[in-house]
Amino acid sequence: MTARPCFHLAIPVDDIAAAREFYGGVLGLSEGRSAEQWIDWNFYGHQVVTHQVAVHPGPAGHNHVDSHEVPVPHFGAVLAVEDFHDLSSKMKSAGATFVIEPYLRFEGQPGEQWTMFFLDPAGNAMEFKAFADESQIFAK
Repeated sequence: MTARPCFHLAIPVDDIAAAREFYGGVLGLSEGRSAEQWIDWNFYGHQVVTHQVAVHPGPAGHNHVDSHEVPVPHFGAVLAVEDFHDLSSKMKSAGATFVIEPYLRFEGQPGEQWTMFFLDPAGNAMEFKAFADESQIFAK
């Protein structure tokens, strides 16, 4: 194990082939074990599993954060600033539709961070963020 525990998250998708193209092709994640109905992904050292389901529940709602409507639920990763901007460019090149365009949130305040939100092909909301100073991740 690493110094930080590894999390496991299973998410619903309605098309396993589209999930494979998005998570493997667009995001560039390496694929682990898989079967006809599910795929394990190495999500920045964590295990995310896409499971094909007949009915996808869709988003539960939104919360207002820093003048934006944040989709709930969502998941993602905290990246290095350079990696965040690389992913942002990759998503723009892939023609991603952003729920929230990449921007600097809480500028000049505790917890200042780059953030962006987009959906996977099944409609699962994803947030990626980056802190110039990682000690600000839990800053109040």
